[in-house]
Amino acid sequence: MRNTDYYADNLAGERLRRCYEIAGPRIQRYLDAEIGFVLERISSQMSVLELGCGYGRVLCRLLARTPHVAGIDTAIESLRLARESIPGPRRPRLAAMDAANTGFRDCAFDLTICIQNGICAFGADQTRLMAESVRVTRPGGRVLFSSYSPRFWNHRLEWFEAQAAHRLLGEIDHDATGDGVIVCRDGFRAATMTADRFRALAGELSLVPQISEVDGSSVFCEIPVTDQEHRKS
Repeated sequence: MRNTDYYADNLAGERLRRCYEIAGPRIQRYLDAEIGFVLERISSQMSVLELGCGYGRVLCRLLARTPHVAGIDTAIESLRLARESIPGPRRPRLAAMDAANTGFRDCAFDLTICIQNGICAFGADQTRLMAESVRVTRPGGRVLFSSYSPRFWNHRLEWFEAQAAHRLLGEIDHDATGDGVIVCRDGFRAATMTADRFRALAGELSLVPQISEVDGSSVFCEIPVTDQEHRKS
């Protein structure tokens, strides 16, 4: 759920954290299920990159599995909060970077993740974002993207309406909202990736994804990375 300029300018740091604090039980279950799906794929020696890490909500959970964690975001305020709020001796590497054009070397990570609909909400070129994610992931590693399941629409809309009611987002434009797209009158817009759209996007890069629905709330696109994938990207 990230429009790069919108989040950097309007919904960073404490305001972003507040969006998650007001989430109801069904949203919390969705968020936990997403992280759980990711954690199942992490061992203690793996290096992991999160694209769009925000204030560090997911990074904390990743660090419980491996100390080799990095997070990037475009919102400096969110990165500052992540640096201040993640306790303990394990700390992630944090950097202000464009997820579709990072400064990392080829094959730098074992796992690259872009969850909670970042592929739509970043506002980045989706083909370029997927190609960059594959580029920074080593052969034998994996790339994970997630979006919302169509079955989760009512819960998702209710959560965004709550954010608008708390004045964290602009008023929902109900005339423009629907069919997987949420639009606010202050310029926020977030679409959704279906399973078929994930397959089509991966196909543009000659990638073969594994698609899973998790908890009736998320659609995951999992890309096993090989030497052949690197040559394609």
